[in-house]
Amino acid sequence: MNFTRFALFTALAFSSAAAASARSYAAYKGAIVIDAASGRVLFEDNADAVSPPASMTKLMTFAVLNDRIRAGALSLQTRVVIVPADQRAAPSIIDLKPREVFPIVELVYAMMLHSANDAALAVAREVGGSVPGFVRLMNEKARALGMNHTTFRSPNGLPPPSRRISDGDLTTPRDFSILCRYLVLNTDILRYTSVKNRLFGVNSRFPPTPMLNHNHLLGRIQGVDGLKTGYTAAAGSCLSATALRNGRRIIVVMMDSPDAKSRDLRVAELIDRGFATAAIIQSVRPVDRPTRPATAAATPADPSEPVIRFVVPR
Repeated sequence: MNFTRFALFTALAFSSAAAASARSYAAYKGAIVIDAASGRVLFEDNADAVSPPASMTKLMTFAVLNDRIRAGALSLQTRVVIVPADQRAAPSIIDLKPREVFPIVELVYAMMLHSANDAALAVAREVGGSVPGFVRLMNEKARALGMNHTTFRSPNGLPPPSRRISDGDLTTPRDFSILCRYLVLNTDILRYTSVKNRLFGVNSRFPPTPMLNHNHLLGRIQGVDGLKTGYTAAAGSCLSATALRNGRRIIVVMMDSPDAKSRDLRVAELIDRGFATAAIIQSVRPVDRPTRPATAAATPADPSEPVIRFVVPR
């Protein structure tokens, strides 16, 4: 092998190794950043990749519950009697016991802070009459919102008994950003997701159970007040986050990170860059152009508000 061929072979081998290394250290499978007010996409990377949302699924559980409350079918003070079936939700549970009774509002806090799978089952049963009935409402809501690449099969994001990914909840970062935007603009979801810690079952069980929000960006990253984490072995570490700064809200959805630390660091970076990008876009204004003569050939107009996308090194 002459020197030129050796050099070329070495370069190609190094390039392939570097690419493989970069893929192995990728911080996520898919991610998206949107402006909450306009829905404008500020950044996307593999945003249509389908994967399990894990416990982020509970955001849709909240959305369906909110619809039923608005319709007058029940209220936050509706009392739910726990049954044995509600306990089939390990590992993330608030340890509900049969015959315990809690108002729905307590179960919502348990879902949003403690990511309690048993609380989600209890809410689903109360609202939908049965868990399968509630899941049908979840999918109807997804279709109504335009989440066309999403299928829900549980109210809590737990893996299916078969352990096959295709049998469980599935969505994309883009679809899930639609749900997040709907929630922050149309519900009081932030009332729950912005709380860092709370006692569960005050006046209902003794002693009450301490809860700590699983979203570690709260209180650490400026403006973060939601929304929901998720993790299973199949889903990886997921996070739907939102932050408000100077009257502008950003939403970030990241799915299938290798671990919570990598996920949180990258989401924090995307939040900062998202605000910077939104500021650049808002500073762009249409420029005055002379009116074209009627005989001039028509050409596509320049967009007055161009989408500026940044690239995050991976």
